[in-house]
Amino acid sequence: MSLETEVVIDRRALRRRLTAWRTGFIVMGALAAGSLAYATGIGSGYTQPRQIARVTIEGLITEDRAQLQMLERIARAPHVAGVVLSINSGGGTTTGGEALFEAIRAMAKNKPVVAQFGTVAASAAYICGLGADHIVARGNSITGSVGVIFQWPEVSGLLDKVGVKMNEIKSGPLKAVPSMFEPISPAGRQVAELMVAESQGWFLGLVKSRRGIDTAGIPGLEQGRVFSGREAVGYKLVDEIGGEAEAVRWLEAQKGVAPKLRLVDWRPSRTGAGGVLNWVGQAVGGMWREAAGADGLLSALDTMRSRMALDGLVSVWQPHEK
Repeated sequence: MSLETEVVIDRRALRRRLTAWRTGFIVMGALAAGSLAYATGIGSGYTQPRQIARVTIEGLITEDRAQLQMLERIARAPHVAGVVLSINSGGGTTTGGEALFEAIRAMAKNKPVVAQFGTVAASAAYICGLGADHIVARGNSITGSVGVIFQWPEVSGLLDKVGVKMNEIKSGPLKAVPSMFEPISPAGRQVAELMVAESQGWFLGLVKSRRGIDTAGIPGLEQGRVFSGREAVGYKLVDEIGGEAEAVRWLEAQKGVAPKLRLVDWRPSRTGAGGVLNWVGQAVGGMWREAAGADGLLSALDTMRSRMALDGLVSVWQPHEK
């Protein structure tokens, strides 16, 4: 084989390798773009002139910066005609509910917003629902639980039994009260009760102003009871019995949203240190969960982990085993 022939063969092999690398980069870029669109819900929005944004609020509610930023993006998006809040949560931190309520009300200045309650929308999740212009619930949805909890463990008796004593020096008798290492004092309990009562007054004020009702006239509401969707409609805690179809129909009939617009899921953009890898991981994880039906288990594990880390005032409902 001549030298000239070998050179031609080598050049062709090099071209094939370069073509393979270029193809690989193009595929990776497409995957990254698709993953970004899947993770944020933004990419799909630009493929349709007009859409209804579907925002899912589920699991434990906390003050989630990425979620709040997503609501701001929806408020500014010219192609979003309306918003459906799909709520299925037993609540979470009171500040988490407060932050979402404020973000939803800010979004509602630009877009009509309707909430659709799933299995449960109680406590901080009901606070989120109050931010909507209209609330639709299933007949058997669990809602209400208007109230605030301040909980802490106390292990002083256990420490006495094992012979462990906690020493501390603090600036005043109410500093770091309540503490898990000692019984709460009468003064400390009074401060905690005043704080809970103040937050409860704020929660009830939201219900009164947003729903236009006298909370004292609804049996058990101010004591924190829950209601079925049918009961909630009767007491005007929600507006209508139904599901997502009824929520969309309200947007069309009452807010002038064009009929038969596509519902597009919007998801918070998690762009931390992982960058594109984060987006790819979220997309693959989301697709795997949808394919394997593993949402229930993963959600339960995540909720368990999150509840162990809860701090501050809590507005959450869950049935007790006893």
